[in-house]
Amino acid sequence: MLGFRSLSPKNLVVAGGLSAFVLGVYYYTMMAVGGSDELQIAIDKFEELKKKDAENSSNTVS
Repeated sequence: MLGFRSLSPKNLVVAGGLSAFVLGVYYYTMMAVGGSDELQIAIDKFEELKKKDAENSSNTVS
């Protein structure tokens, strides 16, 4: 903390505000991305459809 004594209070307020903004954006982004696993749900549906199509094509060929 000895190095921060030369900083003016105005600089500390700006640094605190910028840090709070960056952390807020990071938190919001992580919650938005991790909130729902839409991509995994879409992949699972695609795999199910692909499996059904493979079963249907094998049934019609036999």
